[in-house]
Amino acid sequence: MNTPYPFTAIVGQDDLRLALLLNAVSPAVGGVLVRGEKGTAKSTAVRALATLLPEVAVVTGCRFSCAPAAPDPACPDGPHEPGTGLTRPARMVELPVGASEDRLVGALDIERALADGVKAFEPGLLADAHRGILYVDEVNLLHDHLVDLLLDAAAMGASYVEREGVSVRHAARFLLVGTMNPEEGELRPQLLDRFGLTVEVAASREPAQRVEVVRRRLAYDDDPAAFTVRWTDDETALRARVVAARALLPRVRLGDGALLRIAAACAAFEVDGMRADIVMARTATALAAWAGRTAVRTEDVRQAALLALPHRRRRNPFDAPGLDEDKLDEVLDRFGPDEDEDDVQDENQGQDQEQGRGEGQDDDDPEPEPDGPDGGPDDPDGPGGPGNGDGPDGPPPPRQAPDSAPGTTGDGDPVDGPAPAEGDGAARPVAAAPQQAAVAASEPFRARTLTVPGLGEGAAGRRSRARTEHGRTTGSHRPRGALTKLHLSATVRAAAPHQRARGRSGPGLVVRRDDLRQASREGREGNLVLFAVDASGSMAARRRMSAVKGAVLSLLLDAYQRRDKVGLVTFRGADAEVALPPTSSVDTAANRLESLATGGRTPLAAGLLRAREVLRVERLRDPARRALLVVVTDGRATGGVEPVRRASRAAGLLAADGIASVVVDCESGPVRLGLAGRLAVDLGGTPVTLEELRADVLAGLVRDVRGAGAGARGRVA
Repeated sequence: MNTPYPFTAIVGQDDLRLALLLNAVSPAVGGVLVRGEKGTAKSTAVRALATLLPEVAVVTGCRFSCAPAAPDPACPDGPHEPGTGLTRPARMVELPVGASEDRLVGALDIERALADGVKAFEPGLLADAHRGILYVDEVNLLHDHLVDLLLDAAAMGASYVEREGVSVRHAARFLLVGTMNPEEGELRPQLLDRFGLTVEVAASREPAQRVEVVRRRLAYDDDPAAFTVRWTDDETALRARVVAARALLPRVRLGDGALLRIAAACAAFEVDGMRADIVMARTATALAAWAGRTAVRTEDVRQAALLALPHRRRRNPFDAPGLDEDKLDEVLDRFGPDEDEDDVQDENQGQDQEQGRGEGQDDDDPEPEPDGPDGGPDDPDGPGGPGNGDGPDGPPPPRQAPDSAPGTTGDGDPVDGPAPAEGDGAARPVAAAPQQAAVAASEPFRARTLTVPGLGEGAAGRRSRARTEHGRTTGSHRPRGALTKLHLSATVRAAAPHQRARGRSGPGLVVRRDDLRQASREGREGNLVLFAVDASGSMAARRRMSAVKGAVLSLLLDAYQRRDKVGLVTFRGADAEVALPPTSSVDTAANRLESLATGGRTPLAAGLLRAREVLRVERLRDPARRALLVVVTDGRATGGVEPVRRASRAAGLLAADGIASVVVDCESGPVRLGLAGRLAVDLGGTPVTLEELRADVLAGLVRDVRGAGAGARGRVA
């Protein structure tokens, strides 16, 4: 839309607006990561921020936005003579999730470089975003190779384009803003740490505020220009405040007391490295400037911690980001009041006495909270504040898990007896399976790597071998479309026999389009890892199920690190269900696993058939992504007519589909029936015991899962 939604017209979302404004005041803070559910104005707020940034002065005609006062000496469009240029609005450049590498960093014409010796460079999005905003919507879905390029540019403040010995470098300093829905997967830790601040957003549960959101949005959609005019004065005032805070920022003093509080907070929450301390210091300084003060106070340090630390204290991908505010207050209170606050407190006490503080108010009552993120009553968002999400009567109390369930002992353990005969299940009515309360998973461990055999062409990842744009060079081929990765020696060999016929007379090589060769590269791909977990009574002994959950949690952690999609099918009682459709959100799968209840019969055939249906649908959606089926079971099958035979037939169907599979054998005890091993044979897969699943059992060994069938999916290359 040509007319962006006014920033001051956004209702609520105080933390989001404050984080964005602090980066407008001090770009050195390092950007913002906005996490939240869909439909919470994440993208709207980011796009509206660009209109509040001061204009930038650039060298006339420079495609890389060099500053006239200090042009980049290595600018590809240079050299520039210092002097006056022109001013233009700060840019906000959007990076699409599916962008190519050349679109991000720029395209270098290799053909002209080889034939004419000319560096013909077309700038990319990093050049466009220099001295502005680079916005990545759904940043958690960004391909790994683009993430690597962003990390390099953010760390060095420059972008390097290398193509077979021909290189171009240009400055690339930008404000990085990303939005994401955590349900679709988490960010790599390296990129997560590059964001200075993080904000969690959610839709208000306050009806009045929701009504105001709808009213303003409808008015904007009906007539964007007229709606924007209504907010012109507020936008102008806020823009002036940003400019004033930027001017005040160099004069803000960050005292030793504030630095000690920052260091103590970072140490107390055990964040990695020193970037958190630096970001907190810059954020607290920007908060003071935004408030119009020249000294950083404890309140600034506290607010900076709430914005800069939650995403840095995660110890593993299954930890929810957040901060214990009581612990933070306890850490900050150890240092007493700020030196700069003593005189202010004395003055406030005198004012309180003059204004009659004792009118119905106790001396111990807390002071009222500020009205908004700016600490004043002039919040431009109009009526209503951020809702507490509970409504007038609060939310209903959560349902507690029962201590015991039918078919279990008093402490929730199942009555572990022999498996019923194959025909027993037919004589009993189909009813809800008896279940026990969910048990916690055991401590996760580093799991052995399970890979899909053969050579795929799926999305970039870190699990199975695949043809990719990045990786080791294995050969060459004629380019299909634009040349992206030149195979130099193959190109020279193709052009060499034709030099005399082409009239070569000088030292240069005469290269034609037909001579160019694209490099064939082999790397790693991410797979779809579908877990089929037996949650029946045969697996429900508390200690055993805890170990099973710990093993699956370990495999989920491995899937997160290898950039896989994951899905979860569970089977118990009379049927199987898809507990989690295939998704990139591994932590969501972990949450579903944690709450998994157990008990009842073992419909193994139903679990395998449901897994087959999920894989069939996913194959239609994403044909290039290969699947790995992980069946977690002790191999028993009960309920219905001939359950063992039906499970064997279902396994044969999966084998015929060419699905690579592994069976995690959870059978325990001195006497083992080996049923999981027989299931692995029927699947054409590999059996692995819980003990063998640990990487430290056979360190460094990588087991390829043997595929089955004649199809390309699952065959060993």
